[in-house]
Amino acid sequence: MKRWIIRIALAGLALIVLVTASGATFEAYERHVTRKRFSPPGELVDVGGRNIQLYCIGTGSPTVVFESGLDLSGALSWSAVQPSVAEKTRTCSYSRAGIMWSEPGKGAFDARTVAEDLHRALSTAGEHGPFVIVGQSLGGPYIMAYTKFYGADIAGLVFVDASHPDQVKALQTVMPPSDTMLAELAASLAWSGLVRALAPGLVQQAPNQSLEDVQAIRAYAPTSLAPMLRENNALNETLAEAGTFRQLGQRPLYVLTAMAPFSPAALQSMKITSAQGEQVRIIWKRLQDDEATWSSNSRHEYVDSDHDIQFERPDVVVNAVKAVVDSVRAEGHD
Repeated sequence: MKRWIIRIALAGLALIVLVTASGATFEAYERHVTRKRFSPPGELVDVGGRNIQLYCIGTGSPTVVFESGLDLSGALSWSAVQPSVAEKTRTCSYSRAGIMWSEPGKGAFDARTVAEDLHRALSTAGEHGPFVIVGQSLGGPYIMAYTKFYGADIAGLVFVDASHPDQVKALQTVMPPSDTMLAELAASLAWSGLVRALAPGLVQQAPNQSLEDVQAIRAYAPTSLAPMLRENNALNETLAEAGTFRQLGQRPLYVLTAMAPFSPAALQSMKITSAQGEQVRIIWKRLQDDEATWSSNSRHEYVDSDHDIQFERPDVVVNAVKAVVDSVRAEGHD
C-alpha cells in the first residue's frame, strides 16, 4: 500500500512538472510571436541602455504629450483621442518603462523617474517644447511632477479625471485598502503562462477601442503586469512628490472630472456599497475642484462618464486638449 502511495505521489509530481514545463514553453513561444505580430507604433528610443516606445504623429506647435494612467495599455490608452488631436498639432504618446513595448528600468518607479524617462525619450527623439501635457488618472500626478522638473517646456495641461495627491487620505474612510496579493502572485508566475491565460479577463474592450489594440494589450500583459504593480507599490511616493508642486501660474489648465454613478461591477470591484459610492463621488468632486485652482487660467468640466473618459467620451477629451492648444497659441507660445 505504501509503495502505491509513493507511486501515485511521484506520478502527480511528474504531471505537475510536465504541465509547468509545457506552460513555460508555450509562454516563451507566445512572447516571440507577440513581438512579431504586434510591432510598436512609432519608434523605440534609447534612454540610456534601454528603449522607451514613443509614438508621435501630426505637425504643428505646441506638441501635445499624453501620459496614461495606471494600467497595462501604455500608448494605446490614447488611441481614441490622439489621431483627432493630431489633425490640429503635433502629438506624442508613449509607454512607461516595462509597459507594452518599453523596456523596464532597474531603479525606483516613482514620479521623478517617470519624468526623467519621458524627458529623455522626447529629447532623444528630437521632440521639443512648448508642450501641452495631458494626464489621465495617475498620469495627472506624473505630469505635475514633469512640470515641476521641466517646467520651462510646459505651456499648458489637461487633467483627465486625474488622481489627486491627497486622495489616499481623503478616501480611506470610505474605501478599503486595495489588495494586490493575487496580482503579485500572478505576476511572479507570468513565465508559466498563467497571466496569458487570465489576460482576457484582465483586459476588457472599452468603448471606442479597437479589438486589435485589446489583443495587443492582452498579448503583452505577462510582461506589463509586474512593472504596473511596481508603479502601484510606489503610489504613495508618487503622490507625495506630485503634491509638492501645485502652482501652475497662468498656464492654461483644463480639468475633466468623471461624474457618472458607479456601475454595479465597479462597486463590486472596489468592494463598496452604492451609498459609499456616492460618498466617493462627493469626495472626488472636492478633490477635482481643488485641482482646478492650481492655475489662474483654468476651466473645469464635469463629464457624464466613468473613469476612462478618453474611451467613454473621447470627443470631450479632444475638445479640451484643442482648447488648451488654442490658448497656448493665442499667448504666442507656438
